[in-house]
Amino acid sequence: MNLPVFLAKRIYKGPDMSKQVSRPAVIISMIGIAIGLAVMIISVSVVTGFKREVRNKVTGFASHLTVMDVNALGGYETTPIVWDANLANLLNSHQQVAHAQRYSQKAGMIKTDNSFQGVVIKGVGPDYHVSFFQQHLTQGEFPQFSDTESTNQVVVSQAIADKLQLKVGDKIDIYFMDENVRARKLLLTGIYQTHFAAFDDVYVFSDIYMVNRLNRWEDDEATAIELAIKDYGTLEQTTYEVGSLLNDYTDRHGTQYCAVNVEQQNPAVFSWLEVLDVNIWVILVLMIGIAGFTMIAGLLIIIIERTQMIGLLKSLGANNTTVRHLFLWLSVFLIGRGMLWGNVIGLTFYFVQRYTGVLRLDPTTYYMDMVPVSLSFPVWLLLNIGTLLISVLMLLGPSYLITRIHPASSMRYE
Repeated sequence: MNLPVFLAKRIYKGPDMSKQVSRPAVIISMIGIAIGLAVMIISVSVVTGFKREVRNKVTGFASHLTVMDVNALGGYETTPIVWDANLANLLNSHQQVAHAQRYSQKAGMIKTDNSFQGVVIKGVGPDYHVSFFQQHLTQGEFPQFSDTESTNQVVVSQAIADKLQLKVGDKIDIYFMDENVRARKLLLTGIYQTHFAAFDDVYVFSDIYMVNRLNRWEDDEATAIELAIKDYGTLEQTTYEVGSLLNDYTDRHGTQYCAVNVEQQNPAVFSWLEVLDVNIWVILVLMIGIAGFTMIAGLLIIIIERTQMIGLLKSLGANNTTVRHLFLWLSVFLIGRGMLWGNVIGLTFYFVQRYTGVLRLDPTTYYMDMVPVSLSFPVWLLLNIGTLLISVLMLLGPSYLITRIHPASSMRYE
């Protein structure tokens, strides 16, 4: 063990450390480190969890990529595309495509004796992944919809059910306006709730077979194809590559296809999430700054208090570098203790919130009913390493005060 580390440990563990005048300043410095790291852990876990939950809800509803008629962007009433073996093979040939599913949709209106609600009925088939909606069911079940016959079943959102005073088991009338008004009486088998008003207030689910009949489409036609990809980090690149595959592809109608990703379809939501990243960086800079400056104040007080010791060490042959390293190592030990308490506070909040959900949110504003948290080990480790390194680097400048202390004058210092 080198001399600076040895002396720093003796000072740190020595019984006189608790009796020094500098003890209140040291305690305040460690509290600053602890609070700074705890706030960083809590902020990162909450924002990361919030972004993950919002992204999962949007992609659960709309998948990662959508292949559709280029003229159908942004509309509820669309011209069909053809889902055949050629298109399936083309899309599945991309290494990032994990699953492809088709859907058809049509605008309509649910009418009850006392109220009515405009909706978009989204017809899906047996290839549709329903795990997302099964996780968000509040009543009933999400049935296995068919693409060869109509089961006359429907799933609506909790928002629509509350407005129209519907419950599982009710038979509801849905009206569709074309040249003539057509109606379907469907059995309500399930109610879901995602707290995402842009979707909950609009979409209901039923058989793709029935929706195709309402649209007067063939069995192999659909509004669009949804693609789930394996790695979300490749979303932009995969969108471009799938779009390139479709450039020269046309179906029997001569339809020109395009590929749009979930971020392009929901720009307001994802722009909002990007703003949260800026907030996180602001919080990290402020907290590290506060922790660093409190530690600087503590180090300066320790140096002033131990001026005689510095002079003695220099008179015994220690150079400025050795003495500076001694106090920097002492600072590392103090920072480490503060970081320990910061981790205890931050991780306690994380695990309590993760497993109990004690902190709640207004779902009409935040799209979820409790504060979500998510913290990976690499991120936690990076926060700790970054806090330690930046705090020590901020102490390098103040440590040069030691070079201004001369043995002769320091011996008379009181």
